[in-house]
This record gives sequence, structure tokens and C-alpha cells, in this order.
Amino acid sequence: MENNDDYSARLIAEDKQYVWHPYASATDLPSMFPVVSASGVRLTLADGRELIDGMSSWWSVLHGYNHPILNQAAKDQIDKMSHVMFGGLTHPSAIRLCKLLVKLTPAGLTRTFLSDSGSVAVEVALKMALQYWYSTGNTKKHKFISLRSGYHGDTFGAMSVCDPVTGMHHLFAEVMPKHYFAEAPSCSFDDDCQDQDIADMASLIEKHRDEVAAVIVEPIVQGTGGMRFYSPGYLQRLKALCDENNVLLIFDEIATGFGRTGKLFAMEHAAVEPDILCLGKTLTGGYMSLAATLCNDRVAHGLSEGEAGVFMHGPTFMGNPLACAVACANIELLISQPWQRTIANMQIQLEAGLSPARELDSVADVRTLGGIGVIEMKEAVDMKQIQPMFVERGIWIRPFGKLVYTMPPYITSDEDLATLTAAIVDTVSASSA
Repeated sequence: MENNDDYSARLIAEDKQYVWHPYASATDLPSMFPVVSASGVRLTLADGRELIDGMSSWWSVLHGYNHPILNQAAKDQIDKMSHVMFGGLTHPSAIRLCKLLVKLTPAGLTRTFLSDSGSVAVEVALKMALQYWYSTGNTKKHKFISLRSGYHGDTFGAMSVCDPVTGMHHLFAEVMPKHYFAEAPSCSFDDDCQDQDIADMASLIEKHRDEVAAVIVEPIVQGTGGMRFYSPGYLQRLKALCDENNVLLIFDEIATGFGRTGKLFAMEHAAVEPDILCLGKTLTGGYMSLAATLCNDRVAHGLSEGEAGVFMHGPTFMGNPLACAVACANIELLISQPWQRTIANMQIQLEAGLSPARELDSVADVRTLGGIGVIEMKEAVDMKQIQPMFVERGIWIRPFGKLVYTMPPYITSDEDLATLTAAIVDTVSASSA
């Protein structure tokens, strides 16, 4: 019988032979760490080591792994049905989830379209905007405005509204639709938004209003494009500009939804309501892939009264009952708890734990917001060097570019947060020596 080390070595060898990982080479193979189980905030590796997860599995596992309530929701649903097509059929879990999302989001968002992933939720939002204008007779409005340092997903439509340089998709620039990009907000989260902070966006909207279908932004936090936090005042002024110039507004809350910034949705910091809202990642608490795109009556009715009479999109696994059942349990579990107090405390712990990194010569900035902690380096990190160093210190952190960041599960204890942040700072210091 294999011991842990032999088992781990075999898994790694087979992985290298057969598997292609995201944002990884198929020839210059990165280090891999096989996970065989997970519980709470800990990942158990095949070699027996345990890691505190500081990434919530790409920001999705709110309540930790193997949660009994979410496990039970999945078990109860799978005994009834794991899937049924959503065309012409419906089911209780999807109805319950859509009703829940409409109740939790701003009052104007009245319809929920379910899909498979965050990238597809963005594709749906872009198509909704385009089909809305086409259906209302305004066929010239086929462009989008996005922010530099923004990221909205890896599918083609989503890629086209990511930052063309930092959005990781510049290699595809020649074949993607061409849209407009405004300078990223220069006003930080605690700043007022001044005229100059939104001048570039205002200029683009006013100049191209006749051809722009919608503006799409990540409210408050620009995630994968740079982990930048910006002023709620920017969103308030952006909403006014869109209304004045007859342009739809899309909020991508795939990374920020369900409490991560200290509000249930990041847009609540600004008390601003979009025409279309994208949700994903945390929707099922990390159990399986599911996303949602919500819209207001203006979009839903205008689109439905056009030439097609229907929205031209329909994923095979849309409204998957298993995913919807777990999503309902996940959201209800969150809102049944004092999550605001949890996130406020998490920000305090992250700020205290990461602040020593400000003294390091290699560090450009340290910033926190809600359950997000970021160390921005002056130079890009060496992933081959730094990833094993985190594992050796008993934590799972996945940096990118110049950013070493953490978005831990909400159930992470103060003790584990202290261990996590100390190991991050220690690793950053050691890797820069």
C-alpha cells in the first residue's frame, strides 16, 4: 500500500502527464500540490500536510469546505433530481433562488437569468444590453465602455471588455471586438470623487453616446485587474452620466457580491442601482458552478417586445437544480448570521496582520477592504519560487503579477487569520531577500 509521499508523487506525475491547468504551460510545468480533502478552512494534501486556505478557492468558498448545511442541501436535492432542462420546464430550487436574489438586490432588478459561470454571466449581460437596443430600434448602439485595470472573464465577449493590457488577454486583441476603455478611477475608497477622477469616462460617454450600449464596471473593487479599491462617489457620478446620456449600466459583482467588501453587494457603498447585475463565484459557496444575471423591467420588457420576442441565450445547464438548491442554502446561511460584524472584524485582523509589510523595501502598498487583504509588490513575484514557500509555511496563497493577496473564507478564526497574515508577510520578506 502506498504511503502518503508515494501517493502524492504519483498524483503529481499523472497530473503532469494528463492535465492542463489554468494559466499554466503544458511544457514548462508548474509545481502542483494534490488536495485529497478539505474541511473548514483547511486543505489536506496527499502527502498529509494541512494548509490554511487564504484564497477561498478563487474567492468562492464563503463558509469553508464541507459545511454540513450545504452538504445536506446537496444530498436532499440529488435524491430528487440532479438536473432537468430549463427550456419549457422549471423547478422549485430555481424559483426559490431567483426570488431570493430579486429580494436581496436593489428593488429595480426584477428578473434573474441563470447561467453556468461568471464569464457567461457577463456574456449574458452584454447580450442583454445589445439585444435591448436592437429590440427598441437603436441598432447603432453596439459598443461598450469599460475601465482600465478591469477584468470580467475569459470568454470572448468578456475578454473584449477586460483591460487590453493588464486583463491577461492582449494576445487576442486582433480578433476581439473593439470597445472603449476609460482610465481607472484615481480616487481611493476613502476619497471623494472629483471632476478629474471621472473626466475620461465622462468624455467617452458623451462623445460616443450614440453608439455605446452600456458601461460595465466592477463596483468599488477592481479584482483580477489589480485589486484596486475606489471611491463610491465614482459610481454615483457614473450612474448620473449613464442616465443623462441614455446608456445602460452593468455592474459585475462576481467577485464582490455576498458580503466580501462589508456590504452585501459592493454597489451598496454608493447606494447606486445598475440596469444589469452579474453575480457568480460565491453564489453556491464554492460547491459548484452557477451564476446569475439580473436586470430591470426596462431591459426585460424592451428586449422581449422586439423582433425576436425572446432573449437569445440558453445554456444547457442553466438553472441546474443541484446548484440552485445549494445556492439557496448558501445565501440563507449567510444572511442568517451576523456577517457584517464578521467582515468588519476580518478587515481589522487583515490590516493588523499585513501592515508590517509596509516596512519592506520590496512592497509598494498594503491595502485592505472588508475580507480582502492586498500586498502590492514593486516587481512581479516569481511564482515558481514563492508558491512552494507559502506551502512550506502551511498556507495556500495564489499571487499574480505584483499582487500577493488574500480573501479568506468568512469562518476563518482570528487565530488562523493571524497565522495566515504572518506567513504571508514572512514569505514576502524572505522572497525579496
